Amino acid sequence: MTTPRVIPMGDACLSIVFEEEIDPRINARCVSLAADVERRCLAGVRDVVPAYHTVSVYFDPRKMTRSALHLELEQAMSTTAAEGPVIAAAPVHISVTYGGESGPDLASVAAFASCSEDDVIRLHTENIYRVYMLGFLPGFAYLGAVDRRIAMPRLGAPRLRVPAGSVGIAGAQTGIYPSEMPGGWRIIGRTSLKLFDPTQAEPSMLKAGDRVKFVAA
Repeated sequence: MTTPRVIPMGDACLSIVFEEEIDPRINARCVSLAADVERRCLAGVRDVVPAYHTVSVYFDPRKMTRSALHLELEQAMSTTAAEGPVIAAAPVHISVTYGGESGPDLASVAAFASCSEDDVIRLHTENIYRVYMLGFLPGFAYLGAVDRRIAMPRLGAPRLRVPAGSVGIAGAQTGIYPSEMPGGWRIIGRTSLKLFDPTQAEPSMLKAGDRVKFVAA
């Protein structure tokens, strides 16, 4: 693993950048580093966001200069373990109703994979997925990696309405829409679980570094 770089992302954000790969070891380092930065409680830091291969640190330039924050991040990078734990706590089990109105793209994913719909469900549920990051909209967790046989690309044109709880596939990624939104992922099922609740102290049910196991309802 190469040494990460700290680069500016506008006037109020610095990003720590690792190799541009979907790799659990790289992501584990990002999650560990983000936690270390949060523990430091640096003045002016507004948010710390781990992603696939980056950690973005948003700050208030009136309370912390970019150069001072850069030095703090260099210090965090030097003291955080070279690799965070790839295996986290026990996986979160998410019950999914596959196919039918809940999964309008299940048949097309089966055709893409040259297999039955039951095979798609089996391939999707037999993996334990890593939550690499949250993004796109509040509570949307990007999980990976799906079996390459069902790694179907996004729709050519997104749907205008994707119901909350919809479980989709986009290439090697799978994810759950926490609220109703337009979207272009291949929808193969739906869960009744509420993935995002802004009234809770921890609004998002999932966080980067978690593991997820889908279970057919």
